[in-house]
Amino acid sequence: MQPFHALFVLLGTLLAASGYGATFLLSMHFRSAGGTDLNTGVALAQAVIGTFVSFPLVDWFAPRVGAARLSAFAALCLGAGVAAFTVIAPEHAIGFVPGFLVGFGWGSFSLAAPMALAERTTNTDRGSWFMRFGTIQMVGIGTCPALAAFAIRSLHWTVTSVLLVVAGLCMVGSLMLEVFARLSPNPAPHTQKPWALNSGAILRTRAVYSIAMIGLCACVFSGLLTFQMSLVQGTGSHAGTFFSFYTVTVILARWLLGRLVISSRREITTKLVLMLMLLGIVAMFAVPYHTLFHPTSAVLFGTGYGLAYPVIQEQAVNDSDALHRHAALTWFIVAYSLGAFGFPAVGGWVLVHAGKSALTALIAMCGMSALVLSVLRDRRSLAAQFSS
Repeated sequence: MQPFHALFVLLGTLLAASGYGATFLLSMHFRSAGGTDLNTGVALAQAVIGTFVSFPLVDWFAPRVGAARLSAFAALCLGAGVAAFTVIAPEHAIGFVPGFLVGFGWGSFSLAAPMALAERTTNTDRGSWFMRFGTIQMVGIGTCPALAAFAIRSLHWTVTSVLLVVAGLCMVGSLMLEVFARLSPNPAPHTQKPWALNSGAILRTRAVYSIAMIGLCACVFSGLLTFQMSLVQGTGSHAGTFFSFYTVTVILARWLLGRLVISSRREITTKLVLMLMLLGIVAMFAVPYHTLFHPTSAVLFGTGYGLAYPVIQEQAVNDSDALHRHAALTWFIVAYSLGAFGFPAVGGWVLVHAGKSALTALIAMCGMSALVLSVLRDRRSLAAQFSS
């Protein structure tokens, strides 16, 4: 991986990730158009369909056209989906298209971009490149809604204008990823066994716990960020504050604590970061009583979730046999996407019919379930050691 080539893939990732960050504006977008958070949930449920359509297609096309080129196409689809939200109403006959395109684009990118990096890096430097990739990706996801909230509140931009700008950024990101594909062709293309055929092998290992854990963590992530504007409505707090503190915290936590977390015992580290994530959710309950709890929630959640994702991802890989690690990574992304896009469909219904407290409680239950699974995973490990 040459630094000049990496510049294109990292900048392309930053801009493409802003497209996913734009989904956190959908609640405001639909409410400004006379809709409710139910529309947000439905749109992201349609994104789930697009996401699951993308996985087998990436699996089949990656060895044939290149994972890097697929990531460029994915960014293009993501931008098209974001733009489509501004012109296609939910009740229209093709109202499913925007959500489907966003899900298809982000699902394809989440799988194809790491594949492209894995193809161009060695075992010794792959971890550092993945950390850079994940950090840049998080910058794009978190900065987009933070800057958008500022533009809407202070510069008086409309939500539609913001979405169109983000769509344009995705198009530029697609171009950069295509340039990366041309400058750095895959040195060793090869065909792998379809990931779906390895499901049984994955389910028989402890990796299934990590896969389920990231799905639950993604529910927490999407629940807090997708409905952030609704959760703080009438409290004196601003959603942009949460997005800004969250993004900065994730970057600093991975930068300053990443090496320490990697070198620590996973059995302890995983539980600690999940507990921090839970404390971030608990702090959201107190936001109506004092605005200081809002940035506190963002910092706790950003530290916990920001460190939990790479730790759990590593567990999913290490708990799998070498022959099935590609499949484990794919199922990891599947579980994450299901939580990220699927939970808002449930969360939107809960928010509209039961209120903010019920939604926050549901998010907390998902976080607690992830912590319980972490405990069960370690108990299975101890049981296996004693039996052997």
